[in-house]
Amino acid sequence: MATILITGANRGIGRALFDGYRVAGVAVIGTTRQQVDAPGRWERLDVTDAASHGRLAAALAGQPLDLLVCNAGVYPDRGQRLEDGYAPDLWAAGFATNVTGVFLSVQALLPNLRAARGKVAIISSQMGSTTRAPGGSYIYRATKAAALNLGRNLASDLRADGVAVGIYHPGWVQTGMGGSGAEITPDAAAQGLMARFAALSLATSGCFETWDGRAHPY
Repeated sequence: MATILITGANRGIGRALFDGYRVAGVAVIGTTRQQVDAPGRWERLDVTDAASHGRLAAALAGQPLDLLVCNAGVYPDRGQRLEDGYAPDLWAAGFATNVTGVFLSVQALLPNLRAARGKVAIISSQMGSTTRAPGGSYIYRATKAAALNLGRNLASDLRADGVAVGIYHPGWVQTGMGGSGAEITPDAAAQGLMARFAALSLATSGCFETWDGRAHPY
């Protein structure tokens, strides 16, 4: 049976993915920073903390991992003004979670991914596309652009290990981050993303796609 791990799985898109895989009978592990009172297997992980990654790696030692979904993310600069906002601590927090957190997750679980010749799915955003630049949300856009670049480079380095890497725009989703006026539900996003992850292969490694299967401009 395939084993899947999803970071930041306690709410939003991550939770919808976790529930979707669990209902489908897949062995899925969700990570969260806090204790979760919910069915399924949960592991504690703060993606910004190297020691926390070390503890997760120890807990999963010897467990082949078919899919790692790097979903944990923050949007620290909502509503900030160019004139007086975007303080340095917001930049640090954004990159620590959205970029460094992705890298540390892959690095910590690399033996597990190599053992299964598994896949890595990085949840980025259309806001990270350099061809779409309407302004604002500088921190979030910059971190998602960096996550896209990170995924593209990981795809090159992990090809020899048989590990495919895909980068995905999950859609504008009705979550705490996306807001109630967003276009699609978490369940719709999750079902679309699950199909994208299933289709990911070495032939498509490095792809940047939308939740509903369209190639997204970089």
